[in-house]
Amino acid sequence: MAYEKIFTRGRIGSLKLKNRVVMPAMGVSLAQQNGEANEHIIRYYEERAKGGVGLIITEICRIEPMFGTAIPNQLGAYELGQIPSLERLAERVHKYGTKIFLQLQHPGRENKSSMIGGRQIVAPSPVMCKVTQEMPRELTTEEVQDLVKAFIRGAVFAKLAGFDGVELHAAHGYLLNEFLSPYTNKRTDRYGGSFANRIRIMEEIITGIRFMCGPKFVISTRISADEFVEGGLKLEDGVKIARTLESFGIDVINVSSGIYESSTTIVEPASFAQGWRRHLGTAVKKAVSIPVIAANNIKDPDMAEELLETDVCDFVALGRAHLADPQWVNKTKVGRADEINKCIGCLYCFGSLSSGNHIRCAVNPRCGREVEYADVVKNGKGRKVAIIGGGPAGMQAALTLSERGFAPVLFEKEDRLGGQLNVAEKPLLKEKLGAYKDSLIARITKDENIEVRLSAEADVESIKAIDPVGVFLATGGTPIIPQIPGIDGANVMTAEDVLLGRKEAKGKVAVIGGGITGLETAETLGDKGCQVTLVEMMKDVGTGLYKSVLVDMMMRYQKMGIEVKTCERLMSIGEKDVTLMNTVTTQLSKLEADTVVIALGVRSVNGLEEALYDNFENVFVLGDADKAGRIVDATFTANGLGSTFLADE
Repeated sequence: MAYEKIFTRGRIGSLKLKNRVVMPAMGVSLAQQNGEANEHIIRYYEERAKGGVGLIITEICRIEPMFGTAIPNQLGAYELGQIPSLERLAERVHKYGTKIFLQLQHPGRENKSSMIGGRQIVAPSPVMCKVTQEMPRELTTEEVQDLVKAFIRGAVFAKLAGFDGVELHAAHGYLLNEFLSPYTNKRTDRYGGSFANRIRIMEEIITGIRFMCGPKFVISTRISADEFVEGGLKLEDGVKIARTLESFGIDVINVSSGIYESSTTIVEPASFAQGWRRHLGTAVKKAVSIPVIAANNIKDPDMAEELLETDVCDFVALGRAHLADPQWVNKTKVGRADEINKCIGCLYCFGSLSSGNHIRCAVNPRCGREVEYADVVKNGKGRKVAIIGGGPAGMQAALTLSERGFAPVLFEKEDRLGGQLNVAEKPLLKEKLGAYKDSLIARITKDENIEVRLSAEADVESIKAIDPVGVFLATGGTPIIPQIPGIDGANVMTAEDVLLGRKEAKGKVAVIGGGITGLETAETLGDKGCQVTLVEMMKDVGTGLYKSVLVDMMMRYQKMGIEVKTCERLMSIGEKDVTLMNTVTTQLSKLEADTVVIALGVRSVNGLEEALYDNFENVFVLGDADKAGRIVDATFTANGLGSTFLADE
């Protein structure tokens, strides 16, 4: 069997697992505000269980609401009334032979007072998190003992609800991690100071759970084997913690890394390679005799198999991969790995949560909306629909309409599918976006319902010839070119020209535009040795990016010596310089530039729109053809319109 290691049965304590794939905890904010599991969160986990994963670890579950609420609609295990809904969740997951743990968590200092009714956040010690920037109140000894009881109570509730085990979240800088680390634990009572004191809270919780829940109830602990901050836990500390936790009686250790202040090591942007954390899992696995789960930024089955083969871990944790494609495991098992909808590492999921929304995924518009899309209306009856444009919007529309039983005919004027993805995959460190594009194309080309016509520029007559019941215009956009003096100079080119290799930027380069395309083009040129200055008229660059993605990029900018100028508008272009105007002071200045790269976004290409409205009854405009946006805008609109088109017939 291909991927033999992935599909080898596994064991954690008394628990038998059908494969070695674990979906680790990720906050989703889909539960009721009172902590009960509703149909939204149940269906979300059920879809992943149906997709074949061996073990699911739920999102962070609060063990007390006063100071322990971390996200708006978070699971809870602190009131008896929450048990029945948790039982329904466990039962729905178990239907597919998948096991489930309830992850018990308290945010500690990595929280906001706004999440807990304005009360001051609490922590082992009054050490402010540099990210949340709120000073916590130090917990009293009695409060710590009450928290121990709360964690034990949460485990008892999980067992009563039929869960297979619990996971104690002692990673990522949350409360239990804060006790373990000398970086955040400055206490002088029995829970601070020496290693034995700092880990005492874990010993008391684990001993209590084992006493209350019995020897067969599985206990997992997630740790940050390296916090990646000065003065924090290092790998040798993580290994010592893992050994000690094993001696306390846990059944499995889940290896992660980082705290909020090193957040890119927790949830990696696209620039991080698959498997970059393998040294952490390897070190812990060598030190303990219990099974090891490890997170390693895995997107592809090949990487998962390699990590298992090389004894990095006993079980691979795939988080965002399961947001992007709930069928990751099943597709791998039946030889359809090339059709896995790939996570692109954009962190739109976490941006959605941080803005107060539930979990969403840029490349899977049904993530977090499983209830809405539970029953897709399949009334296409083989009727043809025309889709004009083979970019992300056009391909997503084709797949959605095919699923409903329509027969999409996809017109693409170029000789290959991909649209703007063929440009977007070219910058430095964008391999994951290319993998996503390839998976879309694989699904399109293997779908017998979809006819693809390449090198075919559609017009009214060619569309009429297929007699479609609907027309979807997804012709994308074209670069915006400002009408300013010097714009036609030989030293001026677009970001697309540069990325596709049509023109070469040399010497001192001014990249005009601080959106994602400008940022990535500037970095690509910097990596090639150009002296790059990025110019943006607004006060910030990368406004659509998740903060840690931008921080990660700016760190690389610093190493490359790329200069960023904000609040500067391009006024004119000369042979060896550009003229800029400061948008605050209106002062003019010169910037030396041998090459000028324009990256000001795109304008819609929708010349067919009016003619289509005049000749066809059902016409829809998608993606950049309607309004310039991101991949998430294209996929969400295409899936939404494709799902509702003629659904009420």
